[in-house]
Amino acid sequence: MNGFPVTIRLLDPPLHEFMPQNDEKITELALKMGIPFTQLKLVTEALHEINPMLGHRGCRLAVTFPEMYEMQVQAIIEAAILARKEGIVVIPEIEMPLISSTNELKILRELAMRVIETFDPAQIDFEYKIGSMIELPRACLTADHLAEYADFFSFGTNDLTQTTWGISRDDVGKFMGEYLSKGILERDPSDTIDRRGVGELMKIGIAHARSVKPDMDIGICGEHGGEPASVEFCHQIGLNYVSCSPFRVPIARLAAAQAVVKETGKV
Repeated sequence: MNGFPVTIRLLDPPLHEFMPQNDEKITELALKMGIPFTQLKLVTEALHEINPMLGHRGCRLAVTFPEMYEMQVQAIIEAAILARKEGIVVIPEIEMPLISSTNELKILRELAMRVIETFDPAQIDFEYKIGSMIELPRACLTADHLAEYADFFSFGTNDLTQTTWGISRDDVGKFMGEYLSKGILERDPSDTIDRRGVGELMKIGIAHARSVKPDMDIGICGEHGGEPASVEFCHQIGLNYVSCSPFRVPIARLAAAQAVVKETGKV
């Protein structure tokens, strides 16, 4: 990635996913930490959530436990400084997940800047950015306000699809087959961007953001970024990039090239 921007999403999953899930593992961790089993058991139980996808995760973790994001920002900047000493051109992009409120992004940007300002300015001889994921409908509708505190946006289309449709990717298999076979839906919205719903929210978000910052870099991340029809749609609405899992990169590149040829008629 020498010379290319690297986007690092800060901690997103709920905390219970990082804790042991059975008594044997809890006992093992408690011994390593030097604390009673019962104490750690209570902590793991307290972290359990009924609906973790919409619960205490993403930027909400940093509001309640700011040291978590402070630690990550410090690690990113330290890593960038070390890489620069080796002659590597670094462009870290620090990304705040699950933002829904302007004040969330404002205080978390301030948090990141406080950490960065603890370093010797002479060491930070590289460009860095602080941006946000846009993965909730409210973030799309208020993107002009969020843009005041963001250097870039990345649509998290996995969660944006789930929150727009009110469905969970983990449970959709219980009924999606019926919806497809009965013609209620043509495609599973988890597989391709729903242009009339999710896509419209994306268009609103782009228009709002670029009304404040006309040259703002905006892209998407998630499995949609490697699906040809979704890549074509992203080109049509003016996104700068798509991000996807590694095995989908060749498909995404081909789809992006085809979208340009289709639009311009030039090879």
